[in-house]
Amino acid sequence: MSNLARKLRLTDYFTLAWGSMVGVGWLVVMDDWLLRGGSLGAVLGFAIGGALLFPIGWVYGRLVAAMPDAAGEIAYTAAAFSRPISFSTGWMMMLAYFIVCPWEAVAVGRIAGYIIPALDSIELYRIAGRPVYLPHLIIGLGLTALLTTLNYRGVRLSANFQNWTSFGTLALFIVFVSLGASQGSLHHLPPLFTHTPLVSFLLVLQIVPYFMTGFESVSKAAEESTPEFRSQGFLKAIWMAIFVGIIFYTVIIAAVAFVAPWHELTYDKFMTAVAFQRAVGSRWIVNVILAAALLSLFKCFNGNFVAASRLLFALGRRGLVNPRVGLIHPEHQTPSMAVLCIGLVTAACMLLGDAILVPITEVGSVACAIGWAATCAAYLSMGHSGKLPGHSILSLVEWSVAGFGLLVAIAMMLMKIVPAIPGHFSGYEWLALAIWIALGALARRRKPVS
Repeated sequence: MSNLARKLRLTDYFTLAWGSMVGVGWLVVMDDWLLRGGSLGAVLGFAIGGALLFPIGWVYGRLVAAMPDAAGEIAYTAAAFSRPISFSTGWMMMLAYFIVCPWEAVAVGRIAGYIIPALDSIELYRIAGRPVYLPHLIIGLGLTALLTTLNYRGVRLSANFQNWTSFGTLALFIVFVSLGASQGSLHHLPPLFTHTPLVSFLLVLQIVPYFMTGFESVSKAAEESTPEFRSQGFLKAIWMAIFVGIIFYTVIIAAVAFVAPWHELTYDKFMTAVAFQRAVGSRWIVNVILAAALLSLFKCFNGNFVAASRLLFALGRRGLVNPRVGLIHPEHQTPSMAVLCIGLVTAACMLLGDAILVPITEVGSVACAIGWAATCAAYLSMGHSGKLPGHSILSLVEWSVAGFGLLVAIAMMLMKIVPAIPGHFSGYEWLALAIWIALGALARRRKPVS
C-alpha cells in the first residue's frame, strides 16, 4: 500500500502509545481533577475509567493485527460502513490527536515561565482574559519546529526521541513520588469527595477519555513496523500502555493528596509541584518534577504529532481530503506533506494561548469516544458478516468483549453531551466542536481519487 519506512519495534509502539497518553495534565490541571472528584473520587475515576478501556484496547489490538493500515479507524469503518462514516470517524479522531499538539506547545511556555519568571513578560495580547507572552510563543514555536523536523526526516529519529523522553519521565516520576510520599500524611487526604460520591466519580470519569487517549495511536504507525515484528505485539503494546497509564495517573493523584493538604493548594499555579515542595521543604524536588514534566510534554507532543500526521496522510491517500497530503517523501519515507501541515496548523493554533486549555479537554474527550465507538461497531459488523481479514465469525466471548467496549465508548460520549449530566458541554465546547465539523465539511472530497 505504501513505502513508509519499516523501523518500529515493540518498545517503540509502547512508548508511542503511553507517551501519547500521558502529557502534563498531572502538573497543569491537577487542581481541576481534585476539585472535580476529591482525592478518592479522582483516583477512582482514573482507575475505573482506565480499566474500562481494556476491552476497547483489545478490539484495537485485533483490528490492527488484521488490518495494519495507517488509516486506523478510517480503514476499519471503511470496511464495514459507508465512505461518509469512514471520513467522519477519521476526522473526529484526528481532532483528538491534533488538539493535543497546540495544548502542549502552549503548556511548555507556561512551565518555562514557572522555572524562569522573567519569561512571563512582553504581553502581546489577551484572549478570554488570559495574556499571551512573546517568550512563551517563541518557546512553543521552537518546540513545534523541532518535532516537525524530526518527523519529517524519519520515523526512527522520532521513535528514538519518544523512547528517551518516555523512560526518562518514568524514572523521574519514581524518584520524586518516592521521596515526596515519605513526608506525607493520611490527614491530608480529606475531602475524599468534593460532591456526592457518584457525582464526584462521574465528573472525573468524563475527562478520562481525553487523558487516556493515545493507546490506539499504535494503529496509526502499523505500517511502519520492522519486517520481523509479530502482529501479537500490537495488542501487547496497547495493553501495557493502558496499564502503565492507570498506574501513573492514580499514583500521582494519590501522592499529591497525600503529601500536603491539597484543598489548600487548588489556587496555586502547578499545585503538584507546590504540594511536593511543601512536603519536602526544599526547591530541588520542584526542579525534578518540572524536568519530568518537560520530558512528558515532549513525548506527548511528539506521539500525538505522529498519530495526527498519519491520520491526515491516510485521509489524503484515500482521497477523502486533498490527495497531496497523502504524499510520501522519496528519501525519508515519511508522510512529509501531512507532517508539514500538522506543524504549521499547530503553530497557528498556538496564537490562541492559554485560552485553548479549558475547552480542549472536553472536546477531545468526545472526539476520541466517538472514534472508539465507531471502531468497536466496525469490529462487530465485520465479525458478524465474516469480513474481518483472517478471522471467522466471532465467538460469544469476542462478541461480549467488543460489545462491552462499544457500550463504554457510547457512555463516555453521552456523559459529555447529555444536558442532564453534571459537567456536560458548555456553549464554548459546542462551538469548538461545531467549528471542527465545519472544517471537515470544507476539507472533505466528495468523490474518491480515480
